[in-house]
Amino acid sequence: MAGNFWLSSHFQQWLFDRQDLIRERQEDYQVLTEEEYQKVMIFFANVMQAIGEPLKMKQQVIATATIYFKRFYIRNSLSSVDPLLMAPTCLFLASKVDEFGVQSNNRFIEVCRNVVKTKFGYAFQQEFQYRMPNIFECEFYLLEMMDCCLIVFHPYRPLVQFCQELGTSLDKKDQHQQDLILQTAWKTINDTLRTDICLLYPPYLVALACMQVACIILGKDFKQWFAELSVDIDKCVEVVKLILNLYDMWKTFDEKKEIPALLAKIPKPKSSPR
Repeated sequence: MAGNFWLSSHFQQWLFDRQDLIRERQEDYQVLTEEEYQKVMIFFANVMQAIGEPLKMKQQVIATATIYFKRFYIRNSLSSVDPLLMAPTCLFLASKVDEFGVQSNNRFIEVCRNVVKTKFGYAFQQEFQYRMPNIFECEFYLLEMMDCCLIVFHPYRPLVQFCQELGTSLDKKDQHQQDLILQTAWKTINDTLRTDICLLYPPYLVALACMQVACIILGKDFKQWFAELSVDIDKCVEVVKLILNLYDMWKTFDEKKEIPALLAKIPKPKSSPR
């Protein structure tokens, strides 16, 4: 994506520190613990992924939608708008922003209905009840809340650049390591969408942290290369710890058992978004 991240609305308006997030989420933290809140966010990230895949959306579109979703619920409680309406709305908007042509509106609603019924029926008592007029209405509310700050910078591009730089320092016989690290770090970036990392750190730091995690997973030692970079290594370590915390949570997170009870704790919206 073209443009200067440091001059963007992403940097100037949509990066926070942890205390900001805690303060903004106080209403939700009245009914959910911080860990329970994170599990709800993981669940709806999974919902967006599951809807995007049969529509053949690119991963960047799904990533953009997931960040829109997180941005909305920084400024609003989970009880303000049904997350089951906001999730497909974010996908619908992201598909336009990232210039991905979604199939017909009927197809979009059909996929939402089928995915919710077949993959997430355990979490919802009713079938997917929303139609395109609901999506359109919610989209305007989402745009208004984000102040039309629609451009999202992702870690994918800096990851590719860093891996290319790493490759130049490797012997020819070790070039395949570059591809392994890229593939593993790319998957790790997708995992970070289940956390607050995208709201706390700039994309280049996320990319580097995911490379470090990839090196840990693959048993590769490039400490010297990382040490020579002009970056805040302590911040990078913070991101690595958050990623590892996510993986620890996943080991015990039984989504089918926990999510229905967590969703039941969230008060139902009293009216439509407007």
